[in-house]
Amino acid sequence: MRQIDHPFAPLTIIGTGMAGLGLARAVRQRDPDRQITLISADSGDDYVKPLLSSAFTKRQTAQALVMRDAVEVADALQARVRTHTTVDAIDTVSRQLRIGVESLPYSQLVLATGAAPRQPCTAEASRHSRVFSINDLDDYRRWRGVLERHPGRQARVAIIGAGLVGCEFANDLQAGGHRVTLIAPETTPLPRLLPPPLGRALGEAFAAAGIRVRFERQVTAIHDTGEGVALTLNDGESLEADLVLMATGLRPRTALAEAAGLAVSPAGILTDRRLTTSDPNVFALGDVACVGGLEATSDRSGNARGNAQHHGLNAMYVQPLQASAKALAATLTGTPTEVSYAAWPVIVKTPLLPVAVLPPRQAPQRWRIEGDGDDFTALAEDEAGRLLGFALTGRCVRRKVELARVAPPLLG
Repeated sequence: MRQIDHPFAPLTIIGTGMAGLGLARAVRQRDPDRQITLISADSGDDYVKPLLSSAFTKRQTAQALVMRDAVEVADALQARVRTHTTVDAIDTVSRQLRIGVESLPYSQLVLATGAAPRQPCTAEASRHSRVFSINDLDDYRRWRGVLERHPGRQARVAIIGAGLVGCEFANDLQAGGHRVTLIAPETTPLPRLLPPPLGRALGEAFAAAGIRVRFERQVTAIHDTGEGVALTLNDGESLEADLVLMATGLRPRTALAEAAGLAVSPAGILTDRRLTTSDPNVFALGDVACVGGLEATSDRSGNARGNAQHHGLNAMYVQPLQASAKALAATLTGTPTEVSYAAWPVIVKTPLLPVAVLPPRQAPQRWRIEGDGDDFTALAEDEAGRLLGFALTGRCVRRKVELARVAPPLLG
């Protein structure tokens, strides 16, 4: 691939998930000659992460989810792909990455390192061979490998956490014939997305399908029984399971950026609307980025300085990620572009009760709820009655396009 006299600097992307690969594709569409290096901590396979939580229902193996392996990715993008490679440090002064004893120079750097599962609920869980979290395809391969070796192919699976991931995997595993118990400290599933009446409807749909639900409960201990695990709940109940799936949320991977002196917050690496971090040669994208959290100010010499403002947006959904990749690709190829997110509803993969949600950016003054049974429309409104977001279940999900048209953009 020719790199002679190219007007733009070589590009290095850390992370080969949907964000990193999506950006590489968008850059390559705009610039056929740009030198691109992708660094992956895992196998570097190209796949669609949201499909992990519906693969049993669709009878797809882990390998069936792979669209391209790392070699095919490199060939398709005319890029260098380094797999199973951990970046130990970033030196923003000399513009170098430290990888073991190697120093790798960069000109422009994009951090697309995603988010990591939160720590297990007990110390025993973090060490137990039957306790899993699924955050990428390699995790899923290991999980499916153990699950499919279970006698009779019907396992008792305890899922800890009733957020988006926990609910989708509960539905998927139940559809695959496994015996599922869903455990969470909240009163209803999807507590951050659904107001209580809608959450109760989803919980009832799970229970009616045979999923055991244990809401308002916490796991206090996990013990090995030889053939499985025993989970002790805070009300004294003991449950037996063959496998445990931790689905207690994600935390943006900010440690590498923070150690390099970049501005971060609990919501992610702080960027401006062009996805530039507090270093002008470093950008952040995807689940790790807190977009708009960095407000650029000017000092007396007119140089841009990073002023951390913790009011940015971290939207861990596919549509914002795709919009970010498109905008950043334009910026990196000579057309500075601010990202904006339309009002894209989130479709939750729970066929037992269809759910669509547009989470409001600010706490609503009220939820106006209509419907009964499984079919609810919940409108999040401000003091003046303006629509901020919505949640829909059952047959009301068909209203998602109509309501999205009148809802405010996620990031205008």
